[in-house]
Amino acid sequence: MASAGNQTKELEKDNLNRASFVQLCNPNIATLKEDVLYHFGLSTSTHDLPAMFGDVKFVCVGGSPSRMKAFIKYVSSELGLGRPGEDHPNICAGTDRYAMFKAGPVLSVSHGMGVPSIAIMLHELFKLLYHARCSGVTVIRIGTSGGIGLEPGSVVITRQSVDARFKPEFEQVVLGKRVVRRTDLDEQLVRELSECAEGLREFTTVVGNTMCTLDFYEGQGRLDGALCCYTEAEKQAYLQAAHTAGVRNIEMESSVFAAMCSACGLRAAVVCVTLLDRLEGDQIRSPHEVLAEYQQRPQRLVGHFIRKCLAGA
Repeated sequence: MASAGNQTKELEKDNLNRASFVQLCNPNIATLKEDVLYHFGLSTSTHDLPAMFGDVKFVCVGGSPSRMKAFIKYVSSELGLGRPGEDHPNICAGTDRYAMFKAGPVLSVSHGMGVPSIAIMLHELFKLLYHARCSGVTVIRIGTSGGIGLEPGSVVITRQSVDARFKPEFEQVVLGKRVVRRTDLDEQLVRELSECAEGLREFTTVVGNTMCTLDFYEGQGRLDGALCCYTEAEKQAYLQAAHTAGVRNIEMESSVFAAMCSACGLRAAVVCVTLLDRLEGDQIRSPHEVLAEYQQRPQRLVGHFIRKCLAGA
């Protein structure tokens, strides 16, 4: 017969496990007889989501399908999560919106470009994790960005995502009303990733704020778009102000990513490589092979982090 002390410990462990399950901020989901994850080509009635995804502990998301397939192949090989040369089929092959690949406890998903595209993907991703009864999940965005005051190829671990006014918030209009959510990221995860970067010592890695914009051209102060209503001096003043506010890179997804992960209680981080220094210019001119190597840097850092986590599990 189990002692009262052991029963208490088991109860505490069970409560902790329940608390770590992925949660949604929508009571309507529990009332659905079927939940169709339309843009993934998956459904709770046609797919056994717990069997397919119940063991997922790490979710890495990035812009392009090819990059995320390359990441899952890299992680699988480096961490010994599959057989040598094993193919990783696209789980979302029934749709052309997003691509999804899996190796052991690692899920790799493409999210397209910009806030609207990644937001749609995250809604369905979080519902997938919820229906699969996943627990203790860490979500990391790996991608590319423009740096501010950094050498091209530097990697930025985001301390906080800020908008184009340098505010740590994501604004959306819901039913005609302005809804503002905080863009906080997990501080402990930032420290863990920074420690992994120090251990690798393969490339310059900094921790700083990331500015998320709604556009690649005017929204980021570029002078080479089809429209431009400001001068080089005004652009430089704006970028210098961003740098003073702690911004070290610019991209187009981190604000909604941080806001949604925070709202659903998911441990999350953003790790992006810089392809150029925006203080020096607007166009990306590095050779293809150089850019390809740059894009592997966030993958290597996050892969090292996952390896460290699995070794300590």
